[in-house]
Amino acid sequence: MSAMNTPAAGLPEPGAVTGVPEAAPGGTHARAPRLGGGVWWRHLLALCALAFALFPILFLLSAALNKAGTLSSSTLLPTSFSLNNFSDLFSNEARPFVTWYKNALLIALVGSVFSVFIGACSAFAFSRLRFRGRRAMLLALLLLQMFPALLAFVGLYITFSKIGEVMPAFGLNTTWGLILVYLGGAMGSNVWLLKGYFDTVPKELDEAAFVDGASHARVFFSLTLPLVRPILVTVFMVSFVSLFGEFMLASIFLTDVDKQTLGVGLYGMTVGNERNALFGQFSAGALLSSIPIMALYLAFQKQLIGGLTTGSVK
Repeated sequence: MSAMNTPAAGLPEPGAVTGVPEAAPGGTHARAPRLGGGVWWRHLLALCALAFALFPILFLLSAALNKAGTLSSSTLLPTSFSLNNFSDLFSNEARPFVTWYKNALLIALVGSVFSVFIGACSAFAFSRLRFRGRRAMLLALLLLQMFPALLAFVGLYITFSKIGEVMPAFGLNTTWGLILVYLGGAMGSNVWLLKGYFDTVPKELDEAAFVDGASHARVFFSLTLPLVRPILVTVFMVSFVSLFGEFMLASIFLTDVDKQTLGVGLYGMTVGNERNALFGQFSAGALLSSIPIMALYLAFQKQLIGGLTTGSVK
């Protein structure tokens, strides 16, 4: 028995350190780390992308805090600290920044809410109901997105100039008329995005509700909408960001200074002979206009990620 427990001559003791790497539990040898391995280069790329993204924000912050408030005296890094640009921005009667801010928030909020509601109703019909022309309508919505919106500007201008003669509250140079224009383009991509998420909800839930006597409206409002809340938040955020900073249509429809939005009003500071002197106020207004969007993303970032990923893999 003692001879069997004694290691053979020339063989290493159990547990002795040798130059041969030990075999992994699966029978394969552990690989040595390669030169240049790891994820350090990914962190380097992320830092470079972050610095590139923060470059314009840092320049705007420096210009907003610049005491002179001109473009020629602005630098990348802040050299002084002054709130004169902010006070001049709020006290400039020729450029009512607070009114522009209110108009932009009203148009973005109302337009986003109605965009979500219209898109959700359409997506529910396309996802749950079966009717003649359903596939053709979906393809038509997809086809219409291929045409640039610039082609419709002349037609929209003429149409709403005629509408203003009958209903002045919805004509040109009105907030509600511009909201109606935005709602007309709220279909398309929103419907397809919402429909992809609606398809992930099991149809057995609808059938069980129908057995209990629920109607389509009851199923839609009480059952389906709470289950698809992430995609509703996603569509609302995407619509809000696009409407809050929209410029092309707003510059055509809104001509009075007190009816303009932030995009149109701030753009007016960058043209003309006073663009050098007003650059500090423009930078201050640009920084303040980013507050609602940052607040939305910070508040609903989980729903945004869930809404974009769940509906895209269906």
